[in-house]
Parts: sequence; C-alpha cells; structure tokens
Amino acid sequence: MLELTQVSKRYGSTAALAATDLMVPAGQTTVLIGPSGCGKSTLLRLVAGLVRSDSGSIRVGGTTVTPENLDVVRRRMGYVIQEGGLFPHLTVRRNATLMAEHLKWPAARIEQRLRTLTEMVRLSPELWPRYPLELSGGQRQRVSLMRALMLDPDLLLLDEPLGALDPMIRFELQRELKSIFDRLGKTVVLVTHDIAEAAFFGDRLVLMREGGIVQQGSLRQLAAQPAEPFVERFISAQREPVRLLNEVLG
Repeated sequence: MLELTQVSKRYGSTAALAATDLMVPAGQTTVLIGPSGCGKSTLLRLVAGLVRSDSGSIRVGGTTVTPENLDVVRRRMGYVIQEGGLFPHLTVRRNATLMAEHLKWPAARIEQRLRTLTEMVRLSPELWPRYPLELSGGQRQRVSLMRALMLDPDLLLLDEPLGALDPMIRFELQRELKSIFDRLGKTVVLVTHDIAEAAFFGDRLVLMREGGIVQQGSLRQLAAQPAEPFVERFISAQREPVRLLNEVLG
C-alpha cells in the first residue's frame, strides 16, 4: 500500500529524515515509534504531502506521488493529528463533511456517510451543531477521525492521535480505535512514543532514532533480538514506570 524509497528531508543543516526505505503492507497497522525528534512525524508528513522530500520517491497503492497528482492521491488518505486539528469556526458537521462538500458529493450521500461515521465512532448526532471549543478532547478526536474517514480512504495516517488526552479517555479511545481498525481492515500508519500503545495497535513496529529506522518487527522480536543497544535501552526505559507502579501497588 505504501512504499518509501530513499526518502529524505533536511531543514538547514539538520537531517530530519535520513535516506529511508520503508514498505507498509496493505490491511495492516504499522506503528512508527521512537524518542522525540527521531523523524517519525516528519516521515508521516512527507507521506501526507504536507512537506516535500529532498530526495527519493513515495508510492501509494502503486502510484508514485508527484506534485501533479498529489491532490488526487491525498484523497486516498485520511490524516489525524494530536488534539484533532479541527477548524474552530466550523461546526462538527462542517468539519467532518468539508472534503465531501468540496468534491460536491450529493447532499443525501453526505448525510448517509455522516450518520454511518457518527455511529462508528460513537458520537451523538446531537453534537453536530456544536463547535470544537464546545467539545471534550475525546469528542474532538472522534470528529477528527470522522473527517479522516469521510472519503473512505485506503490509507489512514495518525500522528500521536491520543497523546494529549487524559489517561482514562485515552484508554477508552485506544480500544475503540483498535475495534474500528479491525472492522475496516484499512492500512494504518500510526505515530506514538508509547511502546505499550504501539504494541497494542501494531501488526509491526518501526523503531526510529535520529532520522533513521533502527529496527522493524513485533515488540517480542525487538525485545528478544535487539539490533543494537539503543533498542534494548528504549524498551527498558518504557518498562521502568510499569515496574515502579507494580512496586508501589505491592
């Protein structure tokens, strides 16, 4: 579904992403994980076409992305960012249906799709007339997911979609998102810094550091056969809070 070949991006003298190769299988969830500044969000923005690469090529569903076809290819992608990224001056309905209206879908088709998505993400239709500031963080993320799914994209990109939520809401939405991914069978690329969340969602983890991919595989594979000491340190650092919590709880 998605293939990156020697894709790179620099900002001045800083290499945000070194020349990178990555293949994302169709119908699976691939999770990009790593410390802050490792290049995972940059990679996702390059795929989404929000920034242009300095080198290499990106193929989506067999089509090489170019400046000429970017708008068409982007309609095959849904994109969700932290805190939703909703337009504050638009209602829930308008935020969710904006692209469908732009593409001049018939009103009946838009209405049916809106109702289907509202039921899927468990959002009350009573919230359609509200504005983002009138919603909770969890509700805003549900609307953002509806917007991303409105055109029924082949590829869903999520950049730390639950990172700004409190732990209880995050726990609830993790399970709802996983259920939606399993039900739709879409290709998903998700960015997170939380290894437990990565293992929960991901068919495959892609661990990054300093703008490059260090190792790919399941969490079990990364833990059992670390490609280098950094992999072991990264996993151990995220295990430590769990160990301390267990120690406190006895």
